[in-house]
Amino acid sequence: MDADSDVALDILITNVVCVFRTRCHLNLRKIALEGANVIYKRDVGKVLMKLRKPRITATIWSSGKVICTGATSEEEAKFGARRLARCLQKLGFQVIFTDFKVVNVLAVCNMPFEIRLPEFTKNNRPHASYEPELHPAVCYRIKTLRATLQIFSTGSITVTG
Repeated sequence: MDADSDVALDILITNVVCVFRTRCHLNLRKIALEGANVIYKRDVGKVLMKLRKPRITATIWSSGKVICTGATSEEEAKFGARRLARCLQKLGFQVIFTDFKVVNVLAVCNMPFEIRLPEFTKNNRPHASYEPELHPAVCYRIKTLRATLQIFSTGSITVTG
């Protein structure tokens, strides 16, 4: 491939993780018995609740902290979190939707070429680490952006940050 050719790269956001607080104590047993699409993990002390639209999975703790995963945009994550808070209100809890924050975004990108990982690691030594016995990808950390890239030899790149 020559350097003059421009190739458009598609970066797909595959997961947005967000957290929020309900500002009230939640009875996990009541949520498990009366809620829909719920899995009660009593030994860990949490409840998993799934929504179909938007397609998210929420981890709910009795302290009132909720983590939502599975959204594909920030707007979808906020909409899903608010919808989940409304479900908890309908179960009889005095939920106040506060402290919403996106904590992680995961995106994937495929390069149109393969990457030689040992050479890439040697040329980007302070930022890149490659342990082929532990993981098949190079871990490239960008401290200023607080992002981590997993670079695979196939040209697939996963960005977390």
